[in-house]
Amino acid sequence: MPTETKDILSKLASLKSALDGYRPFSDHVVKQLRDYYRIGLTYTSNAIEGNTLTESETKVVIEDGITIGGKSLKEHYEAIGHAKAYDHIYSLLDKPISEDDVLFLHKLFFEQIDAGNAGRYRQKNVIITGADYLPPDYREVSRLMKRHIENLNSGAGNQHIIEWASDMHAEFESIHPFIDGNGRIGRLLLSIITMKNGCCPVIIPLIRRAEYIDAVQKSNKGNLNTLRAFVASIIYEEMKSLKKLIESLVR
Repeated sequence: MPTETKDILSKLASLKSALDGYRPFSDHVVKQLRDYYRIGLTYTSNAIEGNTLTESETKVVIEDGITIGGKSLKEHYEAIGHAKAYDHIYSLLDKPISEDDVLFLHKLFFEQIDAGNAGRYRQKNVIITGADYLPPDYREVSRLMKRHIENLNSGAGNQHIIEWASDMHAEFESIHPFIDGNGRIGRLLLSIITMKNGCCPVIIPLIRRAEYIDAVQKSNKGNLNTLRAFVASIIYEEMKSLKKLIESLVR
């Protein structure tokens, strides 16, 4: 493990320990956090993929059902669909993940955008724009996803949970199982892992989009350390914010 990553994980452990002192959170705190991350995660995850809705616009679309002038219908559906998928992940935190769970997350996100492909693995080969990595042949996707689900449920073993979560994210993105929505479903699955282990959802600020994409592309070529360091730093920064939020809510 690189020294920089090791240092971040050590700081993260201290932060998590401090937050554990506030657990269990009250129902009020839990609701506030769920609503907060619902907007933040939906906005940032969609923005990484090119959605132009701002965070405040995303909130209006999701919570008030108001359309935003000048924004495409697809962008509205991406916000609504992602929020539905986000809401569903809380039902997955106390059980093993199944293929059906992953497919249902994709259906929730994608059904208003492309009903024919929502909730099913891709039936054709694809290329990733701007990358020189070719995802596996579509006929291999089902087999690879079965193995991925087994890996997800086998646990981290002797590996640090954050590094393992990053590796699982890299594995999912390399399979690229869907015709579209792979990044968003992959980041939701990553957040499920971190939340199961007492951390926050993984919210990637738009300002770090290029860094994230570069790290994923490197992981596709076998360099997992860049993405590991990136994910660790993202979670550390978000956990600092979470600590401030908790302290403000429990006063």
